[in-house]
Formats: sequence, C-alpha cells, structure tokens
Amino acid sequence: MATNVIKRDDSKQPFDEGKVRKSIELAAQDAGLTPERTQEVVNQVLSVALEAATAKEEIATSELREVILAELEKTETSVVGAWKKYAQSKGA
Repeated sequence: MATNVIKRDDSKQPFDEGKVRKSIELAAQDAGLTPERTQEVVNQVLSVALEAATAKEEIATSELREVILAELEKTETSVVGAWKKYAQSKGA
C-alpha cells in the first residue's frame, strides 16, 4: 500500500484512506445522492482507488485523481463535477 502521496509541489504526505473516502463522500452528497447511493459510490470508487495505491510505495495526487475520476465516470457521473470542485478547493 502506498505510504505517501506526492503532492503537486513534490511534497509528500502520508496516504490517508479517510481523506480519500471523505472527498468522495462529500462530493456525492453535494451532487444530491441519497445516503444509500452515496455509500455505494464511496465503496466502489474507494475500492478502485485503494487498489491503485496498493501496487505502489508512493502515489502522485494526479494519478489518484485520474483513478477516482475514471471510476466516478463509470459509477455515477453526477458526482464528477462536485468531486473536481472539492478536490480543487483542497489543492488536490
């Protein structure tokens, strides 16, 4: 599992599954999904994101972002815009 996330400025932070989960969750809520659908989307997208992170010691935020967006496109397109907005506000 990736232990670090490499930010845009090349700084490193510990990989935090909770932050990834929260970003997807908040975006799904902002997109107006029901609590049940929110959890379905979070579980599906987080699973794919963690799978991508598992294969590496470190993962760039840009790569993590691509994985999340690709899975959101497949799973629930209504969340894509909300997630981009959230990620941009957090500097991801």
